[in-house]
Amino acid sequence: MDALAKLLLRQEKIATDSQLREVGFTKEAIRWRIRRGTWQRVLPRIVAAFSGTLTRRQQFIAAGLYAGDRAQLAGLSALEIHGFRYAPREPVVHVLLPEQRRLARVPRVEIHRTDRLDPTYWPYAGCVRVCSPARAVIDGMRTGYDVRTIRAVVAEAIQNEITSLTSLQIELELARRNGTAALRAVLDEVADGVRSAPEAELRTLAKNSLLLPTIRWNPQLADGSGGPLPTPDGYLEEVGIALEVDSREFHLSAPGWEATLRHHNRLAAAGILVLHFTPKQIRESPHSVLAEIERAYVERLRAGIRPGIRVLT
Repeated sequence: MDALAKLLLRQEKIATDSQLREVGFTKEAIRWRIRRGTWQRVLPRIVAAFSGTLTRRQQFIAAGLYAGDRAQLAGLSALEIHGFRYAPREPVVHVLLPEQRRLARVPRVEIHRTDRLDPTYWPYAGCVRVCSPARAVIDGMRTGYDVRTIRAVVAEAIQNEITSLTSLQIELELARRNGTAALRAVLDEVADGVRSAPEAELRTLAKNSLLLPTIRWNPQLADGSGGPLPTPDGYLEEVGIALEVDSREFHLSAPGWEATLRHHNRLAAAGILVLHFTPKQIRESPHSVLAEIERAYVERLRAGIRPGIRVLT
């Protein structure tokens, strides 16, 4: 019983038939507990040593144990495990298997065979494996999702330092190309300096302009004496216009709002015109947003305003 207790504690009350036999339970003893209702069969060869509903974490463990030693929890399931807030949720558990491995398909477990398991997998719950965040983003977002969803997940990965742009680019190059066009476009945006989904939408919007010059995204700025300035979301270097995407998510607290005001005031004091837009404005009134940026650009150009600001990167 001590061995059973340790096993169930380590695996959160989920175990394989073979593990139970290793700690002294016969097939008949397992079946007897399932018939009594104190245990339950949750997947072929997988037992839950209780009668209630499995938590999401227990579902992941059960699917991983069912798939076997080399299997890896993958895609949207791995994104959920890694704590991505903006990743879509699905009731099934996604699992990677070696291409040559054969396993019966069962409800609630989605099997994906591959000739390239993730060599940088993470251990999960002490008994199964989960793909790294970079692999999870690429596998999870490669097909079936719109650009806005992909942008949100990629931005979350990089902003929260869950993984890096370089790691995502490496995984994308190793992946099969089918279904990756939108992902490639989003990673190109990030490489260009874009750091959030609303910024990416503003970048796409600005590229439609026949008037505006190239916008620098998240550049490092310095004033005339070489002193560092706050980094705006976007910057039109020719006329000194900063574009800021103000998301309520980052300004719910008084300190956050005060930091935004200080940021704005320092740019304005250096002679930079700061234009603020919300994600809702960019999404619902794109033509008005673009017209406002173009109007400000033309007015500054006609006035001959050239702030002495240096763009460092």
